[in-house]
Amino acid sequence: MSRNTTPPAPSPAAAAAAAAAPETPSAPPVLPTWPRQTVAVLATTGGGPDEGPHAVPVSAPVRAGDQTILLTLRRTRDSLARLRASPRVAMLFLAEDDTAFTARGTARVAADPMSADPDYACVEITVDAVDDHRAQAFTVTAGVGREWLDPDEKRALARRVEAMQQLAVLRWRCRGAAERG
Repeated sequence: MSRNTTPPAPSPAAAAAAAAAPETPSAPPVLPTWPRQTVAVLATTGGGPDEGPHAVPVSAPVRAGDQTILLTLRRTRDSLARLRASPRVAMLFLAEDDTAFTARGTARVAADPMSADPDYACVEITVDAVDDHRAQAFTVTAGVGREWLDPDEKRALARRVEAMQQLAVLRWRCRGAAERG
């Protein structure tokens, strides 16, 4: 079946049987891994009744568990205000090693400001769906590249990523302790 072909609609009997079938709980999604230097794209909505989705690049998001992503946003970004108003977000990842997926979930501000960089806030996304975009016809061999023009900004990003990684470890340890009772 090609990508643009719509599958045939089920017969009325099949549709009724599917609707009557009890829902089976699905396993929670598991986030794939991605390279540390990944630039992902965060999509937010909100801010007003006429505003549609907005997309912004996000440098070096951190995988903080099977269903958790940590990222930083400059505190003056409109995206931060939009996700506070409407926390449903999507984040697109395209990177080397055939990394191609969208994580969808609910965002919350985890630290504002960040102690590692008071110009930034740390955002946590609890992922409830992962859309796999890999294809049999090709592989993704690279994502967005960048050349740093400001070495101070590069070091500041490294400090923020380190702080998010420490937060991820702390949350993982706390969850483990809570599960052990």
